[in-house]
Amino acid sequence: MARTGSVPPDVINLRLILVSGKTRDFQFRPSQSAGEIAQYVYDNWPQDWTHETVSSAEILRLIYQGRFLHGNVTLGALGLPTGKTTVMHLVPRESLPEPNSQDDEKKKKSRASSCCSCSLQ
Repeated sequence: MARTGSVPPDVINLRLILVSGKTRDFQFRPSQSAGEIAQYVYDNWPQDWTHETVSSAEILRLIYQGRFLHGNVTLGALGLPTGKTTVMHLVPRESLPEPNSQDDEKKKKSRASSCCSCSLQ
């Protein structure tokens, strides 16, 4: 979808940020999935992003509120407001991290440290 000055009330404006800090706005319908968005961005790769060009749409990942989005999740399922701009990161990554793998590590570390905080009497 073409970029315009104001966001139509029936679409979501996604401001995608690359690791390099470059940004670009794209407009999508709430029914579109993360996989469809990655394909669209890949097919319409901005000219000023040439140094960040990737080999395929399949390695593009969206990050929203610190979480990788799986390919089939839609913007509507995320509860993103239409007619507004939402910021997401766009990164090249072969695979997604295991769900909750970081949370499990934090729990293991906190259990280990809490065990040593007993007071001896």
